[in-house]
Order: sequence, then C-alpha cells, then structure tokens
Amino acid sequence: MDKTVLAAALGSPAAFGQSQFAIVRGNSFEAKVKADGGAELLRLVYEHLGAGPGGAAEPPGPDALTPDLTAAGPQGRAARTALALRDATAAGAWTLLDHPMLALEVAGSPAYLEPDAVVVHPDGRWTVVEIKSFPVIDGSADAAKVGAAARQATVYVLALETTAAKVAGAEVGHTVLLVCPKDFSNLPTAAPVDVRRERSVTRRQLERLTRVEELAEALPAGLSFDPERSAEELTEAVSAVSASYAPECLAACELAFHCRGRARGADEVTALGRSVRGELGALTTVGAALAAAAGGGCGPAPDPDDPTAVALRYAARLRAEALEQAPARVRTEASACPC
Repeated sequence: MDKTVLAAALGSPAAFGQSQFAIVRGNSFEAKVKADGGAELLRLVYEHLGAGPGGAAEPPGPDALTPDLTAAGPQGRAARTALALRDATAAGAWTLLDHPMLALEVAGSPAYLEPDAVVVHPDGRWTVVEIKSFPVIDGSADAAKVGAAARQATVYVLALETTAAKVAGAEVGHTVLLVCPKDFSNLPTAAPVDVRRERSVTRRQLERLTRVEELAEALPAGLSFDPERSAEELTEAVSAVSASYAPECLAACELAFHCRGRARGADEVTALGRSVRGELGALTTVGAALAAAAGGGCGPAPDPDDPTAVALRYAARLRAEALEQAPARVRTEASACPC
C-alpha cells in the first residue's frame, strides 16, 4: 500500500519530505565519496576499521573489487548481492558493494533494504557504511542525527547477519562506519559507531512483532485501502485498524495528519505527546484530565484518591492563585511607569 497516495485520497496529504536541495547535496556528497571506484571510501574504512587483529590486513589498492549487482527486481538484486558477498569472502580481497540489496524478515514478510555500501575485508568481515550529508564540526555531530543513522544501519547489520550465517568464514562487524562532510567543506570524514546496543534492541523488537497473517485475520473481511474508493469509504476502512497517534508520527508516517485529526476529534491525550499520556495514567482524554483538575466539575469525576487526580487538582489551584495575582502585578507595574 502506498501510504502517500492513501493519505492524499483521505484528504490529509503528507505535507513533509526532504527538500530537493538536501537530496541533491546528499547525492553529490555520496558520489564524491564513492568516486574512483570507491578509493576514498575504502581508505576511510581501512583507516578506522580495516587493519584487523594485529594489523595483518593490507590497505586496499586500486585492484579492489566492485562487483556488478544489477538484477531484475528487489528479490533478484538481493540474490545477486548474496552471491557477491559469498564470492568476495572466498576471494579474501577488499571488495566494495555499492548500494547492495539485502533481505530481512519482518513480521513474517520479507523487507528489502538498500544500504549505501557494504565493504568486505580480506579477513572475511563485512562492514556497513552509512553516508550522511550532515556535517561533523570540530569532531562532533548532531547527536540525534547520529543516533538515527545508527538505528538505520543496525537494520542493515541484522539483514547482513542472515546472509553471513550461510557463508563460511563470514562475520558481520558490530561497528558501522558513518561518513559525513568535515566541518563546512565537502571533504569526507568518518567515525566508527558501535551498534551492539541498538542491534539487541532492534532484534527484540522484531521478535515481538505480530506476524502479518495474524494482523490480517483480525481485520474485517473484504477490507480494502484502494485509493480509488471514496474518502468516506477509505476513512471507514482505515478506522478498522487501531492507531495510537503521537506528535513524533509527523516526522515518520504519511498518515500522521489523518491520525492527528482523529485523535483530536476523539479528545485523546496522545495528541499532546507520549510524555503527557504517560503522566496522566488512566486519564485517556483531555476531558477526563480537566474533570480531575476541577474535582469533577466539568465531566465525569475520576477516583478522588487517584495520584494523578490529586496532582492535577494541586496544579489547578496553583494556576488559579497565579492568575489571581497577575492583574495586581500588572496594575502595580503600570502605576510605576514614568509615561
């Protein structure tokens, strides 16, 4: 299902996306890093990760392998990538795989992933390389962006581990190489990022996912998200799938604006953020929270002994006292004004 098309058909098109300038800049930087057969990229890999135990590995030379990974469809490309990884490991030579295709089972269905690059070391190690266009200034980069890149690369590592299990002598490195522009230039610099913690977390999350077959069985028979249907029919179909909206969804999901409208219409506190939802406990609507703060005066009264209700009543009293004092402060400041 194309969620972007579905969101537009629902009347809530996704109003976000990467700018064309950022896309062109990112593509230009990646092309620079991979120029001349990936010589600069291989140099960075060797400098940060390539020496191996005891520094036995020789630095990559101009004869490093760059196999052709073209094939028909994602399934064919994934199979071709698996063969290239096997052959490169057996050859024991530096090999750069440019935009390989990897397969990872997610909830019982194959998901196809395309990392920026994978480097095979002479000792059989496989390293994921993630190329980003955000800068590393004075040796440090935006922590949030680095964390997002690490989580993205972790999924590639898990997919590689599935392939490596079938190749003798292969080992997937738990350290990925993040390549970014240095300072305010377009020159590449790199830093190794240990993803063992992210790998453990992501693996647990994947293992806990409900399989697609089980999700489909819980849906009404004949459910369809065909964008050719009317907006009313699509809204009813989407409503059959439970959703828990949070503001963070706006940065990641094409249906976020639709779900935000539903959450606001249902008066759900999740529209205010997960932290607010966690603080309010059993109070799942804004009306219930206001009723608790007012002691039950503006809606169904919650349990008066509930800790959340007690805290809300206390906060409401503090707010009322502050508002009562505010006019007096304003009058005092106005009288002292020389004009």
